[in-house]
Amino acid sequence: MKSVMLFTFLIFLSQASAQEKTDIKWWNPAEHEFPVISGQAWPKEVESQFHRLPARAEKNIRKAVWNLSKQAAGLSIRFWSNAKSIRVKYTLKGGLSLPHMPATGVSGLDLYGKTPHGDWIRHWGFYSLDKESNYTFTIDSDTKAYYQYGREYQLFLPLYNEIESLEIGIAEGSFLNPLPIRKEKPIVAYGTSICQGACASRPGMAWTNILERRLDRTIINLGFSGNGRLEPELIKLMTEIDAKLYILDCLPNLSPNRENTQLLVLNAVKRLKEKRPNTPIILTAHVGYADDFTNQENKNRYVPLNEDLQNAYNQLKSEGYTDVFLLAKDTIGLGFDSFVDIIHPNDYGMLQYADAYEQLIRVVLNEPKGEISTTIPKNQSRDIAVYQWENRHQAILERNRENPPKICLFGDSIINFWGGEPKSSIANGADSWDEVMVPLGVRNFGYGWDRIENVLWRVQHGELDGFESESIILMIGTNNLHLNTDSEIISGLQNLIQAIKIRQPKSQLHLIGILPRTGKEARVKEINLKIAELAQLENIPYADIGNPLLLENGTLNESLFTDGLHPNAEGYTLLAKQLVTQLQNTSK
Repeated sequence: MKSVMLFTFLIFLSQASAQEKTDIKWWNPAEHEFPVISGQAWPKEVESQFHRLPARAEKNIRKAVWNLSKQAAGLSIRFWSNAKSIRVKYTLKGGLSLPHMPATGVSGLDLYGKTPHGDWIRHWGFYSLDKESNYTFTIDSDTKAYYQYGREYQLFLPLYNEIESLEIGIAEGSFLNPLPIRKEKPIVAYGTSICQGACASRPGMAWTNILERRLDRTIINLGFSGNGRLEPELIKLMTEIDAKLYILDCLPNLSPNRENTQLLVLNAVKRLKEKRPNTPIILTAHVGYADDFTNQENKNRYVPLNEDLQNAYNQLKSEGYTDVFLLAKDTIGLGFDSFVDIIHPNDYGMLQYADAYEQLIRVVLNEPKGEISTTIPKNQSRDIAVYQWENRHQAILERNRENPPKICLFGDSIINFWGGEPKSSIANGADSWDEVMVPLGVRNFGYGWDRIENVLWRVQHGELDGFESESIILMIGTNNLHLNTDSEIISGLQNLIQAIKIRQPKSQLHLIGILPRTGKEARVKEINLKIAELAQLENIPYADIGNPLLLENGTLNESLFTDGLHPNAEGYTLLAKQLVTQLQNTSK
């Protein structure tokens, strides 16, 4: 054991020595030109960039809540980097640990990265925790693509400590590109110490942060240890946030002998609904205690609270509040091994919380996650040499708000490389796009290297929200051919069609067959017959617009392509004619 510790220490010293010889450039996120601290609802109003509530709130809320709001629970920083080592130095204001919670959770950091296929990976780091703290994360990657293009990272900040200052350092010659705050609506969670993160062993294991990674949605953490009491002042602040969903998880801080829980819940929901009538709300029950089976006194505390919550929920439903949901104690399902002490969950308990919330939230937001890859929503960065996937997504969200599209054309690089806005670095069919598609009011929703599951992610993350289009054209699946069976592709398309219909029920959806490609003409022809059957089943128009791109013998007409997959200008002109015919034949 001693030899292992000595070996680890020697490795650390050798890495530290190597880093000392390397010039480090430091970046201060608090001084960046645009807000980059994810998890903040009021980024331009905070007293410190690492606080959670706006400065003006201090005069309206209790001192205990205000002091807790200075702690960085749920805050994170997202960026792209190709660095071999990522260093963080930061100054803390409070105590390093708690009697029931380790310093790594109270005061530590967690760094996660994403693979090109949208899967999370955790990066381990050497650290020193004190008033002046630091982490060194060594990135284990030997691919040329990483050192050229990097990957997305998310750095989760301390759960129970206030940060005075923080800087991120990388070696000279590497890059670090901050990502702005997402434009999608966040989920807002208001609750107790459990919501704030007690007693996770590290920031990434707080249930709100687990949920953020699973859903790829910003979670605004308004957990205040011992002080989540459904106070009107906090509810009023919450109404200022244009949220995708509100979570009220405050029962462990309420008492059946002190507050009228039912009235507090009713007032909170009605206040939120008055300002945000279309935002769903989840009411969370008290999960009980670690000694549920032996301590009747504790049962006498939480059972009445859950009964009051159930009564409030029943009353709200009877009054017509249809998008209020109840997360029950048994659904979360904590047992005695789920706790650090009597009330606070350990990492296992946090995972149980996240599981229960994810299951319900996917139902509430109509964001199901299937069992096969084509039905599991994923973002990606496979084509980073050409463009940045998330930047395109954010640009489309912005354009949709400023100028809602009449016709949405969803696809992969075949659509992306056609032309239009947002502009791509490649536009092989710009003339036909400008001449034909622009007058029709078509917006380009094509992303390079997208698969069915990537379009599903985009649909679930707002690209069809907030407007009504006349038509949606869907042509996706060619990048699934080498990974999935025909059955998996059809299942993915059927699931995607349902996601689109839910968000655009009045729009005419058109399903387009996969375009032919070199060496796969027979496979494409076969699966397009099944896609046509799916369209008939779903009662939507179908068209196989790729036939003009084939020779008489059924093979690809290479003269119409740049590479056997992407059409050239002449090929795109033929596709434009086919799409116009399809839209005219099915016009309302």
